[in-house]
Amino acid sequence: MAPKALDARALAALAANPGCRRRALLDGAGVDKTALASALGAPSAFGMSQFAFMRGNAFEARVKADGGAELLRLVHERLDPAAEPPAHARVPDLTAIGPEGRTARTALALREATEAAAWTLLDHPLLALDVAGSPAFLEPDAVVVHPDGTWTVVEIKSFPMLDGAADPAKVGAAARQSAVYVLALEEVAERLDPAPRVHHRVLLVCPKDFTNLPAASAVDVRKQRAVTRRQLTRLTRIEDIADALPEGTCFAPDLPREDLTAAVESVEATYAPECLSACELAFHCRDRARTEGAVTALGRSLRAELGDLTTVDRVLAAAHGTTGDPSDPTIAALRRAARLRTEALEHARVGTGTAAVSDSQEAAACR
Repeated sequence: MAPKALDARALAALAANPGCRRRALLDGAGVDKTALASALGAPSAFGMSQFAFMRGNAFEARVKADGGAELLRLVHERLDPAAEPPAHARVPDLTAIGPEGRTARTALALREATEAAAWTLLDHPLLALDVAGSPAFLEPDAVVVHPDGTWTVVEIKSFPMLDGAADPAKVGAAARQSAVYVLALEEVAERLDPAPRVHHRVLLVCPKDFTNLPAASAVDVRKQRAVTRRQLTRLTRIEDIADALPEGTCFAPDLPREDLTAAVESVEATYAPECLSACELAFHCRDRARTEGAVTALGRSLRAELGDLTTVDRVLAAAHGTTGDPSDPTIAALRRAARLRTEALEHARVGTGTAAVSDSQEAAACR
């Protein structure tokens, strides 16, 4: 099976869960996690439906119609109102043979557009980002070059903006994905002299309310860019993760399920509920986390609060006073919560018993 190339979604998901060594290794090795999840008996529902895919393509075509006139108007309005309005835009041809040819053609078009000092729309350019020593080829929806020579990433999504606001979770995912494109653009800019500035505010374009008309919002991705950059630095140590694996470890989906499960479990995972919307192996990892009683299955915020109490059994033991240092603030809080729960249950039991006696007395008086 041919390795699956890294894309912006995969890199963004890595940035969202930087502690997951399993995903880092599998993505770095190009393992098809969809096929892997099916072979493990936990097929993923992660991904976009065919209907959503077609709707997204239709909306993107509408946004880019007439040479991208509407898209450039939104960029001018939301990000660069002081610039000259985009009356006529350049849309260079980015056709080339192979990914290497397309990335070279994109870099040339960006340089020419910067020198031209005019509004330029690059439709589906191809960028290369160095990931663990290998190029990952990334294709943003669009990149706009401003008259002052600065560059902006445009991300087009099919989820709606209702009254000017969109689903925060979906906006966050789009911001992480756009941050990957910003990093790749910065690598292209660094090869030019002088290096053009890549905007850290990207343009998110979505359908307005329940129509097919475009609405746009500027999204600051500096935080997401920094997190992604840190994770890419960690990805350069994939060899260290691989070196710790048992000799002969293989993730081929056609292996017997027992052998494949053992291979996957040999790499540590950091499951969180957010993985369900970002990773193909989420169902498998969730089942394992629940079986092991891992507190990560209950959410990252709770896991962070509990410190080194990594399982539900250890948390309950600490709360009941059988283990743990009473001077530890986390242990003390758990024991106080356990006492309050016991008192509340006792109060409810006593209250229920009193109410039952009162009802029987009232019934006797009515006879």
